[in-house]
Amino acid sequence: MRFVPRFTDGRHFPEPLGKIVCVGRNYADHARELNNPVPSEPLLFIKPATSAADLTAPIQAPFARGEVHFETELALLVGESLSDAAPDQAERAIVGIGLALDLTLRDVQARLKDKGQPWEVAKAFDGACPMSAFLPLAETPNWNALEFSLDVNGERRQHGLGADMLFTVPMLLAEVSRHFTLLPGDVVLTGTPAGVGELQRGADLYFRLTGGLTVETRVTTE
Repeated sequence: MRFVPRFTDGRHFPEPLGKIVCVGRNYADHARELNNPVPSEPLLFIKPATSAADLTAPIQAPFARGEVHFETELALLVGESLSDAAPDQAERAIVGIGLALDLTLRDVQARLKDKGQPWEVAKAFDGACPMSAFLPLAETPNWNALEFSLDVNGERRQHGLGADMLFTVPMLLAEVSRHFTLLPGDVVLTGTPAGVGELQRGADLYFRLTGGLTVETRVTTE
């Protein structure tokens, strides 16, 4: 079943989910933990709408293809078209904030990187982007004050602060819109903090985001 963007108050977003634009290495500590250089500009890639899944449903991952890693990210729901937008215009186009997992087939990605080949198959497979409902935005929040976290089996594994992003939300959306026109229903993921790791079968996951968003879910055992 195709993922439909919805708000935490129960409303469905009137447009279908579009593309999911992701940014790599937007937290310096995450870049360092993977022995990657800290970028001077956003590293962008896209997941298709077919990669989205409901974060509240049991998470199914293709474990047969090697290690699957979790990366928790702040997700931004776009409510109007943006093309080569200024940061303040891009900021005003955000109609909801939520959380998502950028699931990564790490073994597959490493092999493809070693060969200098594209690694979309490690990031864009079906179910590669479990996503929460979105907190509706009546006004622009203080992005620096946003805080989110992931607990795995009761242990804090990731903790993200908006203030620690290398590229702020307005800057990031403006940069994305320079390369890809953003349409209503598109989602932008803003990068993951340190603490990424292997997703284990049967693990219990607990997510929290400033503003009252919490999600509890579990990874399937298959």
